[in-house]
Amino acid sequence: MPAPSLSELTTLRVGGAPERYYEPATSAELVSVLQELWAADEPWLLVGGGSNLLVGDDGVEGAVIRVRTAGVERLDSDRPGAVHLRVQAGESWDGLVALTVERGWTGLEALSGIPGTVGASPVQNIGAYGQELSDTLIAVDLLDEGASEPVRLTAAELELGYRTSVLKQGRRGAVLAVEFALEETDGVGAPIAYAQLASALGVELGDRVALDRVRATVLRLRSSKGMVLDADDPDTASAGSFFTNPIVTRAAASGLPPTAPRWPVEPSAEADVVTPLDAVAAGAPLGLPAPAAPDALVKLSAAWLIEHSGITRGFALPGSRAAVSSKHTLALTNRGGARAEEIAELARYVQGRVLAEFGVLLHPEPVVVGTSV
Repeated sequence: MPAPSLSELTTLRVGGAPERYYEPATSAELVSVLQELWAADEPWLLVGGGSNLLVGDDGVEGAVIRVRTAGVERLDSDRPGAVHLRVQAGESWDGLVALTVERGWTGLEALSGIPGTVGASPVQNIGAYGQELSDTLIAVDLLDEGASEPVRLTAAELELGYRTSVLKQGRRGAVLAVEFALEETDGVGAPIAYAQLASALGVELGDRVALDRVRATVLRLRSSKGMVLDADDPDTASAGSFFTNPIVTRAAASGLPPTAPRWPVEPSAEADVVTPLDAVAAGAPLGLPAPAAPDALVKLSAAWLIEHSGITRGFALPGSRAAVSSKHTLALTNRGGARAEEIAELARYVQGRVLAEFGVLLHPEPVVVGTSV
């Protein structure tokens, strides 16, 4: 099969072509392709919806495999009202959410509008508007790199944290299918757990609202931020939020202005701890191990840090076709014909401004291949 440019396969619309390209339509085909590549010791990259991926202008050494597997199966459950689903990796994530809302199954509704495929969702434990994949994920079928047979990894074994998992931290392999535990309700969603969503719905935190109303409201909120794909809106030519919200020690956060948003971190959250700038100047490394006491950590708003470092919505470096979204500062966008290096250059500039102003190093959320951020 001719190899398309990665600019055709990613929502950032940048990236060169791979040396080889495959589109397996079944799990058996996917396993066969991967095992053939592994036996030949060839580099490989899985692509689903391409919505969380920045690929360099020279493309990818080796093969790109675009996962096209499909199927949603409801498994037996002993508990009344429980909905146990097994979903193939190539299914559209938002298509799955739409199906669950239509069927009256609660648990994924606040994750509406997230681009990409089901198989990519566990890698960074996708989350939005008060829900995370870890709330409903039971297990994945994973083919480890070099393995002959897939294994079943439970949610605990995946070590799901804030935008992370063992799959993002170095365990290489291919997710073949994902299992979910949802609830069959009378069309009412889970308790609203995010203040902005509650406000948009006109309800209080903890209230329960009709599934279809939650989905419609989330889609509207995401659209207002350029987070729902639209070919006519250049703000959607992005990888979504480009930076994760940094997690720092309370001591590091105490040096920020009192208006800087911060939230307590749950014990399961994992992230680098930020080193104050004076320590960096003295030669300390930027990333330090998290302290043992989880209550010593807080999460900061990456968007607030970016905006208060002097970077505005729509900001672009001179002559660049990459720009900060005109709708919010967390997204970096391709305004038309941008190169991957222009996106990466803008990302590095944003990182540098925030680090210089606040002593906080922002980490990219997308997977970065063939360039550096």
